Amino acid sequence: MSVNTILMDFSVDPSTVKNESQVSQVCSNIENVLREHLTSLKTLTTVPFDADTLKLYSFDGGVAATLRVFNTGLITLNIEFLKAEAQESHLTFERCRELDRDIVERVVGIQQSQAYVPVKRGTFRRYYPTSDDRLLEYDIDELVFEERTPYQKIQIVHSKSLGNMLVLDDLQNISEADLIYTETLMGRGVEDYRDKEIVILGGGDGALLYELLKEKPKEVIMLEIDEVVMKACAKYMRSICGDVLDKMSGPNYEIIVGDCTKAIDQYIKEGRKFDYVFGDLTDVPLSESPTGELWDFINKILCMSFKILKPDGKLMTHVIGSAAGDALKMYETQLMKLQPKVKFTTSHAFVPSFLEDWVFYQVFFDKDQ
Repeated sequence: MSVNTILMDFSVDPSTVKNESQVSQVCSNIENVLREHLTSLKTLTTVPFDADTLKLYSFDGGVAATLRVFNTGLITLNIEFLKAEAQESHLTFERCRELDRDIVERVVGIQQSQAYVPVKRGTFRRYYPTSDDRLLEYDIDELVFEERTPYQKIQIVHSKSLGNMLVLDDLQNISEADLIYTETLMGRGVEDYRDKEIVILGGGDGALLYELLKEKPKEVIMLEIDEVVMKACAKYMRSICGDVLDKMSGPNYEIIVGDCTKAIDQYIKEGRKFDYVFGDLTDVPLSESPTGELWDFINKILCMSFKILKPDGKLMTHVIGSAAGDALKMYETQLMKLQPKVKFTTSHAFVPSFLEDWVFYQVFFDKDQ
């Protein structure tokens, strides 16, 4: 079962809805059209506000609707009903478009209109945001796994086009169709990992570890705080992680469960250095300034990472979508504050499960300083 919400927008000249009589006439005209598409319209209430009028309606079949006329000339019509998966819809998108056309033809003065594909809410989440907070709808048809740990909410959902997809705290993380994400993060074909010493910060889905081991490194250490993520991915996302999460170590890798900053602290005390540090942790946040808990964590990870890098080493990390330009600039500002000085290059990839272009950074010591 899901609740379907139809959203429709119209605009008229503000001069045609400036008084109560005009607003009443516009509402009456729209109501007449609604009666032809949905049976047994009943007006439940009318609520006047300073800048608009809101009307609430009911129809047969448990359908409810709100009509709101703003004195700016904007008119919104929202229709909502409960629908079983196999049940015929009260309003398909094609019927919504017909309703839209009929209102435009019958209500004098409408200048623009827009009918949106029904928003579906219910048994599991179908909508996830882009990096700059636009809404995306996915073809999710099953909730495969769900558990809340002390660290995060973990879900694996199934998408008809992407396969299984890991979702952490309601943000899409990686899907079975996202090899391009991992390959761009690691710079496959550009970087040489043979006989290198590598540490991964995060990476609990196992995809990066799995792909790095194909490159014959000397050693890879993965530092992941949430063991539940690893167990879920080992069971439901084996196409991206193979069998590397089945055990905590292998001939040239080790998985350590715990806070990565504590492990890095220990490496700093030991004077241990790595050829590569991978940041596979949180995305850079959207914010007005690079302040707050997440930015503090990001800056801490940046500073600590360069304390365990060899002179020729690199920090390889994902950051955020290319549409979030301000966040990218803030991140680069933080890089420029690092001591010793660093340089960086970037790479991009369109990631299927993100449905957007994603930006990756390769950061290294500035040898000219």
